[in-house]
Amino acid sequence: MFTRIERWLEPGTRSKALIDPLFRIFTSLIFIVGGLGHFGQHRMMLERMKQSPWAGMVDRIGDPSVLLWLSGIAFVVAGFTLAIGFMTRASALIIFVTLVPVTITTHLVPDPSHVGPLFKNIAILGALLLIWARGPGAYALDNKGF
Repeated sequence: MFTRIERWLEPGTRSKALIDPLFRIFTSLIFIVGGLGHFGQHRMMLERMKQSPWAGMVDRIGDPSVLLWLSGIAFVVAGFTLAIGFMTRASALIIFVTLVPVTITTHLVPDPSHVGPLFKNIAILGALLLIWARGPGAYALDNKGF
């Protein structure tokens, strides 16, 4: 019975092909919008970073303001290339590598209000790994031989 339900719910070939660009675009939007926030809300984000229990670690890595600018650039550029399916695997890995320290320093804190955003980021990390493993899928510039 469950197998029949699963077969009935399976999308057709055309629907499956549309899922690839939608998945890339939906996943990338959080980075494009969030990355732009690194510029537009720079001071507020720096203040949040200073309140993190990991602020000392961030300071040892580099200037928090510079790190915020760099992560913003990585999120916007790699988010855009991910959306259009250009250098898809590299884009997913760049975002993944940038998101891990952001997640640790921003959401891995004793404040219970950060549990939801922490697990949202963990889910997004999983989506990025899936894109890296599967590649761009349909309707991607990577498929055009660029």
